Amino acid sequence: MDEPWEARLFAFLDDLEQQAGATFAAERDQEVAERARAEYARVVLAARLMASVERDVTLTVDGVGPVSGRLRRVADGWCLVVASTGSWIVRLDAVALVRGGAATAVPPEAWPATARLGLGSALRRLTGERCQIHPRRGTPYEARLGRVGADFVEAVVGADPAPVLIAFSGLAAVQQRG
Repeated sequence: MDEPWEARLFAFLDDLEQQAGATFAAERDQEVAERARAEYARVVLAARLMASVERDVTLTVDGVGPVSGRLRRVADGWCLVVASTGSWIVRLDAVALVRGGAATAVPPEAWPATARLGLGSALRRLTGERCQIHPRRGTPYEARLGRVGADFVEAVVGADPAPVLIAFSGLAAVQQRG
């Protein structure tokens, strides 16, 4: 016996509803994936490094090469890596590659207040110390750090007591010997 026309109609409408639901779910999944890609496109290296604090990492740094050690701090434009050979203050814009970083990121609004400290603050802690200066281009050299300006640091290099000015933009890293 044939199904009544009402049953066929309801079966047809149920089938249409299931197809519409499947189409909506597929479109929603595609939209969620697109939003995730767009959100991730806004993640900066510093946010990934912030999630990597207290991890052992290797940074490949322009003008230096690999710097390996425990990532201790990430701040405005720089990070601190503590290695067996000493501490490294590395400019983030000189970092070309990171190995050992966390798979997640910490959004800037969740960073500690100390993360707002610029490179000058880190270099002021080294005033009077002998450090290895690693420029972006050229040969590393020993220097004793002096006063720190807004975008430069004074340093005494070699036996000449007259300080030279080192622009932050020319620095790749500063190594404090351990």
